[in-house]
Amino acid sequence: MSQTDTSHGLLFSIQESLNLDEQRRLSPAACLSVHAQRRVEEARRGHRQAYALDADRILHSRAYTRYIDKTQVFCLIANDHITHRVLHVQLVSRIARTVGRFLHLNEDLIEAIALGHDIGHPPFGHDGEAILAQLCVQHGLPTFQHNIQSIRFLDQLERKGTGWNLSLQTLDGILCHDGELHARHLSPLPTPDFTDFDRKLLAKASNPRLDLRPSTLEGCVVRMADTIAYIGRDIEDAIILGLIRRADIPVSCRETLGESNGAIVYTLVTDLIVNSRVPAPGSTGTSEPEYIGFSETIAKVLQELKEFNYRHIYLNPQTKSHLPLIQNCYQVLFEKYLHGLEKNGAGLFPPLDLVASMAESSLSDQTPATMTRDYIAGMTDDFFLKQAEAAGCQVPRKR
Repeated sequence: MSQTDTSHGLLFSIQESLNLDEQRRLSPAACLSVHAQRRVEEARRGHRQAYALDADRILHSRAYTRYIDKTQVFCLIANDHITHRVLHVQLVSRIARTVGRFLHLNEDLIEAIALGHDIGHPPFGHDGEAILAQLCVQHGLPTFQHNIQSIRFLDQLERKGTGWNLSLQTLDGILCHDGELHARHLSPLPTPDFTDFDRKLLAKASNPRLDLRPSTLEGCVVRMADTIAYIGRDIEDAIILGLIRRADIPVSCRETLGESNGAIVYTLVTDLIVNSRVPAPGSTGTSEPEYIGFSETIAKVLQELKEFNYRHIYLNPQTKSHLPLIQNCYQVLFEKYLHGLEKNGAGLFPPLDLVASMAESSLSDQTPATMTRDYIAGMTDDFFLKQAEAAGCQVPRKR
């Protein structure tokens, strides 16, 4: 037996021990690594557990690399302490793993979902998403949704159209992560196979308002952690930028949750752990539903804080001042790429390397319109502005 075979044998033995250890230490409601499903069975066996492999694949994706220059809430700000998308997903991951650890859930699955949950966001955050959604509808495509685009990047477009073959459980958590939707309790709704998952994907594509529930408690944790990660952090950023003062936070929120991001996160995480209903390791099943959720008091105050953020931060005229120029840039770039691709790339400069690699895929829905959408959605903010300026647009500048 070769040294390589001996090493693999040892690693596979450790993997089996880790899988058995999950059965002992995790909740009976947790999603075990041995239960991971993939679209395509992989011939080569690796020593990493299934959801750890998913997390690694997401980290090594090109789309994850582009998180580095994607807007979270505030864009075009010459301040390196303002939150970008890459920091947000890391915060979601850490918060969700903390909750998962105390509830004896699968932290590898939680991490994979958290790292991939916003990977489909286009340039300039939710404002960019709304603009791209309008352009898609104008050109006969379903309205753009970043969670669906996340699935498209990871499951179909990466690796020249072959995707990363992530597990059903990871993809489902990414699809159903909508942290903007308010819920006191969140119970999983099983998705037994990829056929059912694809139905959920199509249903969401046709009805953006559809509230999809994750299929696992781990997915529910990430969805709740998404809210916890952004609600206080956005307040801190807004204070730095002078949009609000700490004293503007509603008194009931300050008294119940705290007035700093650290206090808010601690209060929400503690409440979520204490008030979630997850069976302990080794316990037998009960007829009571399992859920991840807040207490009634905290859920009510959190909803109030969300409404405060929307009124005073997200819809603040100063936050939207850049929007007319960015909207024009989106429109110009969409038309430029669409017309160029309809002419087999004639007149497009510089060459669209990402579009070219996607064109090599075997996807049946690759049209000039879908390729334009995918290309723009994958851009960083800075690259988007450079392309727009090269196309003759007036672009906004950092302030």
